[in-house]
Amino acid sequence: MRALVKQQAAPGLWLADVPEPRTGPGDVLIRVLRTGICGTDLHIRDWDGWARQAVETPLVLGHEFVGEVAHIGDDVADIRVGDLVSGEGHLVCGKCRNCLAGRRHLCRSTIGLGVGRDGAFAEYVALPASNVWVHQAKVDLDIAAIFDPFGNAVHTALSFPLVGEDVVITGAGPIGIMATAVAQHAGARHVVVTDVSEPRLELARKAGASLALNVSDADLAEAQRELGLKEGFDVGLEMSGRPEAVRDMVDNMTHGGRIAMLGLPAREFPLDWSKIVTSMITIKGIYGREMYETWYAMTVLLEGGLDISPVITARYGYEEFEAAFDEAATARSGKIILDWTV
Repeated sequence: MRALVKQQAAPGLWLADVPEPRTGPGDVLIRVLRTGICGTDLHIRDWDGWARQAVETPLVLGHEFVGEVAHIGDDVADIRVGDLVSGEGHLVCGKCRNCLAGRRHLCRSTIGLGVGRDGAFAEYVALPASNVWVHQAKVDLDIAAIFDPFGNAVHTALSFPLVGEDVVITGAGPIGIMATAVAQHAGARHVVVTDVSEPRLELARKAGASLALNVSDADLAEAQRELGLKEGFDVGLEMSGRPEAVRDMVDNMTHGGRIAMLGLPAREFPLDWSKIVTSMITIKGIYGREMYETWYAMTVLLEGGLDISPVITARYGYEEFEAAFDEAATARSGKIILDWTV
């Protein structure tokens, strides 16, 4: 089968012929229809410091996908050949304290699809049945292909109650844009999004932002004045990983405010912890999705009319992967889709 492979420990990706994945009695073989390009995939292509530590070559990349079930193992129940499915890209041990307690998203031994094992940038991908999400309701293939990052957005945005709250989102990348739509749909009063990319801020506006603020020439204090806020933001969703964004967020939270942090900083940075203590701010780290409560919430949100389609800005055939990756690496794009049926 054809697949996008990190063949060697060097920058670049290769479109190659590789064997179809083997499956066991508890596994599902999926014919991939479409995939989304993630920042993780860009790191692996560039072969940066993180990728050199995390990845062993050769490796088939990709963890955002939708496909059609082609084969099920003998022990698989409730999944049928022909089902339209996406996949939870975090494979957990099932044996640790958190897994046994049903908190699988907290597993210390998580293996990432397309990072620690061969992934979905291929004509076929194999997953344990427990990691397969069957789309029972009708869903657009492009949207189904990005259920993984959509789950990051939902997990982060719904970490705290949002009805009637004033929300600030730092970082208008694809997940920040989807979180904007979720927060607006979930009943937030104001949703302010910050970034330095005007094209991405425009996507945030299309997703429902009350105010999309370019922080290269303004700050959150100005956003508060423009919206008439008196005491600061109630909920912060940090998607950028940028020290200056985190500090600006903390400075503009109300006393008792709550911050969910998904953005991964490139390095350590100082923070005014005395302000966090005296303002009684709650900070929660977010990684991945809650299995499978977040997946259920995603499906229900879409059934309830949530529209995240503005986040998808381009589609390519998989053989055009180099152009697709180049566009995904810009500060202008949303989600980029690869079509594996062409």
